[in-house]
Amino acid sequence: MSTQQFSSSLLENAVNEFAKLPGIGRKTALRLVLHLLKQSEFDVEVFGNAFIQLRKEIQYCTVCHNISDTGVCRICSNPGRDHETVCVVENIKDVMSIENTQQFRGLYHVLGGIISPMDGIGPNDLEIESLIQRVQDEGVKEVILALSTTMEGDTTNFFIFRKLAPFNIKTTTIARGIAIGDELEYADEVTLGRSILNRVEFTNSFK
Repeated sequence: MSTQQFSSSLLENAVNEFAKLPGIGRKTALRLVLHLLKQSEFDVEVFGNAFIQLRKEIQYCTVCHNISDTGVCRICSNPGRDHETVCVVENIKDVMSIENTQQFRGLYHVLGGIISPMDGIGPNDLEIESLIQRVQDEGVKEVILALSTTMEGDTTNFFIFRKLAPFNIKTTTIARGIAIGDELEYADEVTLGRSILNRVEFTNSFK
């Protein structure tokens, strides 16, 4: 869609910004912008301010590194959760995916990625040391490794397993043999929930 097709530079600028979002092409961006133009000025301000407030005020939990409105997220501060079980995930979307299954009542630890030498991501770029510190200081009895079933995910799992070896804790991984896909976010809730419940000892996951 060329510049000449826009009768307004304001419209074009808005479309260009929407088109920067992942999965949003220029046609979809134009449709979204035209939809917003049909809304009241108040509704559009509420829409825009929600993102401005998000960017300015969002925090990351000092315990698990999940997004939070406060220094410690609602999951970590919930006394009803199992504080002796920690599920290690790659990113925030994985926390949401597992929470949607309603099958896990422990805590989380968001690594912020997985080890990927091709992308220049090493262990020191991830929240691995803070995980080890939690295990050492917070009475964790089980760590569930719930990373993507890729070579990079497996490499990260093994690295963490080796780091946890000196501690007397149970290390498990989500059940294999269930088609959960490469990324947790693409797994359906029933399948993902079952893979959490049927988790196995990490050393048995190689069999």
